[in-house]
Amino acid sequence: MIIACLGWGSLIWDPRELPIQRRWFGDGPFVKVELARQSADGRVTLVIEDAAMPVRTLWAIMDSGDMEVAKEALARREGMSNIDHIGSWKTGDMSPASIPQLPAWAAAHGLNAVIWTALQPKFNGKTGAPPKIEDVLDYLGRLEGAKQDNAERYIRLAPRQIDTQYRRRIEVELGWTPLDKWPA
Repeated sequence: MIIACLGWGSLIWDPRELPIQRRWFGDGPFVKVELARQSADGRVTLVIEDAAMPVRTLWAIMDSGDMEVAKEALARREGMSNIDHIGSWKTGDMSPASIPQLPAWAAAHGLNAVIWTALQPKFNGKTGAPPKIEDVLDYLGRLEGAKQDNAERYIRLAPRQIDTQYRRRIEVELGWTPLDKWPA
């Protein structure tokens, strides 16, 4: 079984121990993602968000052909204790609501299965509803020290093709424009 992993955030530049076959491809399916999840370390991360505009994601082939092993590896990389928030699809399954064109895209790329991180928006301790851009800008603008560095690094290193509405506003108002690598 050939399993792909979708990515749109730090998985791309910081895969750590995620067992992928070396490279990320830039022609993934379109997915609605936005900077809508506040992390404990100060970052606001990209997550699937139904009201967002779709962006073309990236993808890599997993080393394992076993779906459970691949999902567990992605959960470990994401710091999750279980696979509850790992989305998955395999040939024959219904199209996931958040990625309706996934079966056709996977078939065109010779893939049998696809996994992705399926966390929900979360802001100020509330899960589900995405934050307003003004709240995200206010939050990011008040960060200091390591938390600010973490948040800025995440947003600036997100792949350029992940061109979301919130990211554009952050670029304009905070000057956090895309970088291909973080300064040493």
